[in-house]
This record gives sequence, C-alpha cells and structure tokens, in this order.
Amino acid sequence: MKMTNLKRCICFIIIIVNIFLLGCERDREKLYVYNWGLYIDEECIDLFEKKYNVDVVYDMFDTNEEMFVVVKNEGRVYDVICPTDYMIEKMIRLDMLKKIDKKNISNYKNVDERILDIMKSFDKNNDYAVPYVYSTIGIIVNNTLLKEMGINKKITKWSDLWDEKFDGTILMQDAMRDLLMVGLKKNGFSLNTDDRKELNIAKNDLISQKPLVQAYVIDQVRDKMVQGEAALGVTYSGEVMYIKNEGKSLGYEYEYVIPEEGTNLTIDAWVIPKNAKNVSLAEKWIDFMCEKEIALKNFNVMTYGMPNTLAMTEIDESLLDDEAVFPDLINDDYELYKDLGDLEEIYNDIWKEIKS
Repeated sequence: MKMTNLKRCICFIIIIVNIFLLGCERDREKLYVYNWGLYIDEECIDLFEKKYNVDVVYDMFDTNEEMFVVVKNEGRVYDVICPTDYMIEKMIRLDMLKKIDKKNISNYKNVDERILDIMKSFDKNNDYAVPYVYSTIGIIVNNTLLKEMGINKKITKWSDLWDEKFDGTILMQDAMRDLLMVGLKKNGFSLNTDDRKELNIAKNDLISQKPLVQAYVIDQVRDKMVQGEAALGVTYSGEVMYIKNEGKSLGYEYEYVIPEEGTNLTIDAWVIPKNAKNVSLAEKWIDFMCEKEIALKNFNVMTYGMPNTLAMTEIDESLLDDEAVFPDLINDDYELYKDLGDLEEIYNDIWKEIKS
C-alpha cells in the first residue's frame, strides 16, 4: 500500500513538472524572422534559441516584392527581415523601418567598412541596416553540357543568352529587377534607367528571347544546373560554389561568367520593421549574425560574399580571390539597384508584359 501511494505521488509530481515546463515553453519569447530561402545554416537558428532561451519563428520569401507586400500589409508582423539594398531604400523612404541601436550590436565592429561605405548610397548614415551578405549576378555555364551539344562558343556577354544555339537550355531569373537588368545591361543601359526608350528596347529584347528560355526560376537554378537540365543559368554568385561542388559528382564542369557589359552588386542586410514587437531580441539576432563563428557557419553553407572581416581571416585565400565568391567591391562595371520611386509602376508593367 505504501508503495502504491509512493508511485502515485511520483506520478503526480511528474505531471506537475511537465505542466510547469510546458507552460514555460509556451511563455518563451518569440522572434519572428523573415529571410530568403536557402539563406542560413539552420543550426544557427537552434544556437540562437538555446543561447537566449527563445523560439524563432522563421519564414522565407522568394523575392523582395513578395516580402514587401507581406510586411506592408502586416500579413504577419516580423521583428527582423533581410531585404536587398533597393528595397531597404524604399522602406526607409516609406518610413517602414526602425533605426538600429548600434550600442546593442557589440559585433558591429566585425563588419567590413567597405560594405558600410557602399551602403550609404541607400542608408545614408548606416542607421537602418546591418549587412548580411553580398553578391553579383552572372551566368553559370555548364561547359560539359555545351561540349556534348557540340557548342564551342565562349560565353562572355549577356547578349550570348540570345544565341539560338542555346534554344531551350537557358534559365532566366523570375524576379523583376534581375530579369530587366539583363535586358538593360545587354544594351549598355543603366539597370536603374528612367529612359522609356531604353526600357522598351530591353522589354522587346526580353520578349524576343522567350522562345529560347527553358524556364524563369529563382532558387531552382541550383537544382536544374546541378542535374544538367540546362546549359546556361542567370544566377547569383553565391550559388556558384554549391553548383560546382554538387555537379562535380555527375561529371559536370562549370564556369561563372560576369558579362562584359557589367552587372549589379547586391547587398542583403538585416533591418527591423517599424511595427516589430520585439526590437530588443531583433537586435540580439543581428548581433548574433555578426559573430565570427556564426558568420563562418553561414558562409560554409551559403558561400555568398561575407562582410565580416574577423571571419574572413579564417577563409582560404583562394576563395577570397575568387570573384564568384567575394565580388570586387571597387569594380566600376557594377551598379547597385536603386529604389525606383514613381518609376516602379512602369517597371512592373514591363515585367508583366514580358511574362504574359
């Protein structure tokens, strides 16, 4: 009888403890993060949760425009997001972002000053954004597949994507700015042009190219290029190492080409929306992402240019010198996207016409 009562007592205690722990779990702080797909080492999320005893609700988006609509309409209120330069500039203009208190970002000292200087073109005093990664857009070429197709042509220009030899083997970006950039740069125009004639030339060129294009995709460029489904793909430089490493097992050799006509330099950075509910934890997240070891973890998974000078000391020099991994930050042929302002509707109409 005593044993039975003891067992009951133990069971009762276990139940009470579990209820308490469950209650504590439910009461844990939550951080709502909105980031690009395939853009973090997932272990970093776990490490952050353990370090601060919080839960991270981590959502992903495919394009800046998709992210903007969600944040603007408050479909879900996020504490920290990772837009691209021109979208950050737009969100600052629309008063959608909070200034980040640098006193709470102890690892800000690790950020590459060269990137911060460039960012002043869209965040004048570096008040609103802390850089995460940077990259270029170029053409990933499956040289093995081209040889099998009997094509010996060297890819050097955006205009090569209009060569009928590549019919059905071309992947283009399914994002407005990135697609129009190709058409504009092909013709020697600025990727931020406000000239209607230049925009129409780019539009007509991209429409004429459509029969040659296998697919308009974003993240899927990686898998399609790795599997040898396409010979040429417009992609971000940060995807190149993954494609090369994965495709090697299938016997494919690749080359990343930055076209002669020039391209863009893209900077993605952490920002805090003005309606964020947990600013303190958002700043902890940004600080965490600037830690040396965390930056290295993310780099090893993503291989995008990493603006963390302390972490860069741990990276092989051959990678630091590789333009496909760490783009040249003083190349005059690179442009940053700018906030289009009143031109955005015109660009959108052209984009819809191309895709229709």
